[in-house]
Amino acid sequence: QVQLVQSGGGSVQAGGSLRLSCIYTAYPFAMAWFRQAPGKGREAVAAMSEHLGSTTYAESVKGRFTISKDSLKKTLSLQMDSLEPEDTAEYYCAADNTEYSAASRRLAESSYAYWGQGLQVTVSS
Repeated sequence: QVQLVQSGGGSVQAGGSLRLSCIYTAYPFAMAWFRQAPGKGREAVAAMSEHLGSTTYAESVKGRFTISKDSLKKTLSLQMDSLEPEDTAEYYCAADNTEYSAASRRLAESSYAYWGQGLQVTVSS
């Protein structure tokens, strides 16, 4: 059983930066960040695999967002730079004990069994 507790988020103007954190228990092999905007489905933002040593990003955030993990502090982070109003959403961290080599599976909501509580990120123009 993996438990995830998120912190960070908030409001920022376009072009600004925010950092999200997610403290986890146990030792999940696969972790990711997802987001859900009002009236839309949940979409993957970034994912990383412990043993495959890979990180995967959604096209919409490449070059702006960075996913990282501190195994000693058991914290997953998402650094978000050059934020745009389109990044406004509820953000969730996710984890699972199964890793996938295919990027499409690493970015799939169904690949993760454990979820954080969600945090709002609002970017104003």
